[in-house]
Amino acid sequence: MKPDFSKYTDGLVPAIIQDAESRQVLMLGFMNEAALEQSAREGKVTFFSRSKQRLWTKGETSGHFLFIKEIKADCDNDTLLIKASPAGPVCHTGAATCFNEENPVFSLSRLELIIADRKNNPTDKSYTSSLFAKGINKVAQKLGEEAVELVIESKDDNRELFLGEAADLLFHYLVLLQHKNYTLADVISTLEKRHR
Repeated sequence: MKPDFSKYTDGLVPAIIQDAESRQVLMLGFMNEAALEQSAREGKVTFFSRSKQRLWTKGETSGHFLFIKEIKADCDNDTLLIKASPAGPVCHTGAATCFNEENPVFSLSRLELIIADRKNNPTDKSYTSSLFAKGINKVAQKLGEEAVELVIESKDDNRELFLGEAADLLFHYLVLLQHKNYTLADVISTLEKRHR
């Protein structure tokens, strides 16, 4: 993929940002060659800011990065489509998109991004941040407790309690993976290798 940056007099090409899961359009920005190279290298969407006249990584102040899943050029090689997973609201107004639309998709990958954010940008008000602060022993212990609670709940027929404990177990499992610097994708890759 080699976008033609020379087609426009300012050397910028439009970059449409789309949610990798919901396919919802999140925002539009502009990239020069350096912005595209940095985006590809770091895995986070970086634009050329026309107002600041410099490279600008989306989320550099808010922490609401756009993590790149795929980059494509259109048929004329003068517009980019970037599929990304947002780590929070995309618009500076706090809206989910710059078009003031809700982005209703909640997924495990979105939850992983939130958990990673709580690890990398801890706050006193975050339960998840407090788990990371207590260290691996507490994280592992909490996962074990949740596993036992799910087993106990599985012996009854209370749907709400069972699913609540299942959600708690899955959440704490993702926290443990993040603490160990692994992702669910790493686990899925291991399962895929076993399946062959």
